[in-house]
Amino acid sequence: MELWFYMVASICVLIFFQALVNAIRNKKLPPSPPTIPFIGNILWLLKSSKNFAELEPVLRSLGSKYGDIVTIYIGSRPSIFITSHEAAHKALVKNGTIFANRPLALETTKLFFPNQRSISMASYGPIWKLLRQNFMQATQPSKLSLYSCCRKYAWSVLNQNILADIKLGNKKIPIDEYFNFALYTLFTYMCLGEKLDKESVENIQKAQHCLIHNFIRFNVLNFVPMLSRIVFRGLWKEILEIRENQINVFLPFIKARQEKIKNKINSGDENEEGFDAYVDSLFDLKLPDNEKNINDEELVSLCSEFLLGGTDTTATTLLWSMANLVKNQNIQEKIYDEIKKVVKHGEEIEEKHLKRMPYLKAVVLETFRRHPPGHFILPRAVIQETNMNGHKIPKNAMINFPVAELGWNPNVWENPMEFKPERFLNEGDVDFDLKGLKEIKMMPFGAGRRVCPAINIATLHLEYFLANLVRDFKWTLEEGSEVDLSEKQAFTIVMKNPLNPCLSPRIT
Repeated sequence: MELWFYMVASICVLIFFQALVNAIRNKKLPPSPPTIPFIGNILWLLKSSKNFAELEPVLRSLGSKYGDIVTIYIGSRPSIFITSHEAAHKALVKNGTIFANRPLALETTKLFFPNQRSISMASYGPIWKLLRQNFMQATQPSKLSLYSCCRKYAWSVLNQNILADIKLGNKKIPIDEYFNFALYTLFTYMCLGEKLDKESVENIQKAQHCLIHNFIRFNVLNFVPMLSRIVFRGLWKEILEIRENQINVFLPFIKARQEKIKNKINSGDENEEGFDAYVDSLFDLKLPDNEKNINDEELVSLCSEFLLGGTDTTATTLLWSMANLVKNQNIQEKIYDEIKKVVKHGEEIEEKHLKRMPYLKAVVLETFRRHPPGHFILPRAVIQETNMNGHKIPKNAMINFPVAELGWNPNVWENPMEFKPERFLNEGDVDFDLKGLKEIKMMPFGAGRRVCPAINIATLHLEYFLANLVRDFKWTLEEGSEVDLSEKQAFTIVMKNPLNPCLSPRIT
């Protein structure tokens, strides 16, 4: 009995001292709701919300009580949330370098992005700068026109799938599936430089979806990893198999492309595709830390990241756009009228046409504002401990920003829940900075030094597909049906009840 007493007493003393140390260390951190040592705010969060996915209303109430910067503890690790437009701009833009880091990688993240050697996961430093600069050079606006063959091919695949359904007399079309496949068709072509057959695209799509459709379920593996490997052995085995399958699916395409590039160089043949694929830029890239080339596993991760950033997020945003155009037929017709004025009968829609369609661009911007694909950006971290608005921001803390709340703020946007593209038009043209350099009104792509480098690609693809979809088809619903704009959390924020529209070819 005495032994047990001493053991329990020792544990209690350790808990007390740990709590005391944390209290002293965290004294100057941004304010927090009631906290329990080692457990953090978990019990308070469960009491305040139905589940952890419904964090935004909680942050809204905390912001009104404590101010622009608040702390939430998951266990003993602090997560800091910056909740106002002004504070977000101060952190991400005015102090962009300080807030440009990433927090320590989670165990599941390390598995799919070893050594954090990817644009999204790398710590702020030489490797991140090299990878980001390489991506920007490969996808700069002057080069996007070179990918026009990829866009045209992806649109032809999507168009054929829709027409096949219409021909069969299907009244409700599974458009979300068609959007997703079309975007994978596009990005595999851009990434790997080849028109892949349907089976190959589907294999890559499945390999990616095995990860992203299970990412919430795998989060439990990040809590006390050494223990979770024992307790959740089956789950660890599953995630290891997903990673192995991803490598097995991607690597043959990467190696085939690498061999093709070598043969072209040796023979002096020109690139018959007319563009350099993204993976081409990675083959001879020298990492600054060891002057070595990127290894095979890292090549897979970078190609996976390229697809991850452009497929499901764009498909989701496109679906939200079309849902609002079905719900608001007047907006759909305004786009159609604008297209008819710019594009001649029978002419293909090209990038030069999109530049002359301000209303279309306004619709895309309004979709980003009203339906951002993620309600939070990827967590940031500071490169060194810093102070902001009188609060300490420690180096190891995760820092995040409520993207959706910023875009729905009634103090910034009039009637924010209304879908109104006209709010972005100024004397018939669009003048809005998505990067938030002067001020942040919304930030679907983040802001500052680590703003998403694919803004131009995402915007172009949404405008391109949206224009073609409206020009070629009339979008309606079955009589008696309504569009439900309710949301649910998946890898992105998706429609709770999928859109199944009725499409009819337009007679032009």
